[in-house]
Amino acid sequence: MITVKTLKPYYIIANQNQIQVVLAYQYFSVFVNKQVYQFIPVKSNEIRINRTTKQIENRKATFAFQKGKEIIYMTMTELISLPDFLFQLHAIAAPYFQTTKESESVDSVIAELEQRNLKSLIDQALDNRDKEAFMELSKQFKT
Repeated sequence: MITVKTLKPYYIIANQNQIQVVLAYQYFSVFVNKQVYQFIPVKSNEIRINRTTKQIENRKATFAFQKGKEIIYMTMTELISLPDFLFQLHAIAAPYFQTTKESESVDSVIAELEQRNLKSLIDQALDNRDKEAFMELSKQFKT
């Protein structure tokens, strides 16, 4: 039986599309048949998560764990099947996910800027005494 003992990021890089959880020795360990194996950065050393979909992107990654001279390898697919792993990974990445609240906030700012721009164009049409442009822009304006 395999369970996650410790999963802590060495550091996290968050860009607009992705969260990278970088792992290091002593920050990630698993129990395999009641034996503790420490993560070693031999193959993969990061977990990449899409900020919008919250899906793990590097599913083909392989992680190495060592106990003494014995090294075992686990794929990301195997790790994903462990509830402990997903729970701890979600807790680490959650503050970096893009929420719908942020999306709604951005949408409202964009809508407000569009309305301001429209008002400015209406003012410009009035200044230029352009009745046709004024009428067309006025139809688009929402109060």
